[in-house]
Amino acid sequence: MNKDELKGKAEQVKGRAKQTVGDLTDDELMRDEGETDEVTGQAREEFGRARRKVGETIEDVGKDIKR
Repeated sequence: MNKDELKGKAEQVKGRAKQTVGDLTDDELMRDEGETDEVTGQAREEFGRARRKVGETIEDVGKDIKR
């Protein structure tokens, strides 16, 4: 995992926590903010995953060229 994947996971957890607090306190703004954080975290995690995959592919191509 890279930094973007880890930060994305953390953002998702933070978002879910805000949603729970919003539900418990009937605070729609907090719940909406939590949903936004969760979606942002998912996007960041996916970006990090894609970035890692590209890096792995480049490394594989480099290894194949060395042969």
